Amino acid sequence: MREKTDLILAVTPAELSAARSFHLPLAHVAYRIGGGPHLYRDQSPLPLRGGWMVIGDAGFDGRGDPAPFCQEVLRECAARGFTGVICDFEGHLPLLGHIVSALSPLLAGKGWTLCVSEQYGTSSGTAKVLIPTALSGGSLRQRLEEAAAQYGPGRVVLAVERVAQDFFLPSPTGQGVPLTQEALRRKRQELDPSIFFSNELCAHYFTYMSRQSGAHFVLFDDASSIRKKLALARSLDIAAAVLPFRDMADLLPALSS
Repeated sequence: MREKTDLILAVTPAELSAARSFHLPLAHVAYRIGGGPHLYRDQSPLPLRGGWMVIGDAGFDGRGDPAPFCQEVLRECAARGFTGVICDFEGHLPLLGHIVSALSPLLAGKGWTLCVSEQYGTSSGTAKVLIPTALSGGSLRQRLEEAAAQYGPGRVVLAVERVAQDFFLPSPTGQGVPLTQEALRRKRQELDPSIFFSNELCAHYFTYMSRQSGAHFVLFDDASSIRKKLALARSLDIAAAVLPFRDMADLLPALSS
């Protein structure tokens, strides 16, 4: 098993200065695919240089020719010294699949890496695939084993999500109420609950009763549970993980040491 995971920080332009102090590869959440399609970049007071380009698809209408867009991506990577592209596509649009298929060999020809959201994992036979760690049920080990079996462990990249959610019990939808870290801290301080660890979800949890809303189940991550997720991935030969800097900044000293 590998001793360390290759950590990549996903950062917005506003977070660049703080993120650079950790000396980890950066994935710049500064790009989106827009009408045309064309590549659009957020303005940044600091130059974007090196690391990865992250492309979102919010608001994209799904129309156009993928070829010119792919060339725009290649030119931007060359100009900025990027060595990888993350297509963080959430929409279910055929054109996005065509873009992934077209980008994959173009980037490979330059020696650059393509990483895609899970729903587009089958659009390329070589792109790395982001597998989110957040679960409200089932088993993270099984989830990663299935992904490694489908794509090969070398193509799987952990998309680490810091969970903090309050679930009503029973929870037929599996959807909890998101908690800020401050709200989680206050709830733990007020309730002083016994904290348990779920090996299946690879996260901490506690339960409590409310006179107004009944039984609750609170699931959350800290540095120790994130380290266990990374160790689980390494045990399956999954070597890399993307972490959102905004959610993980306070945990990074413990995770990157």
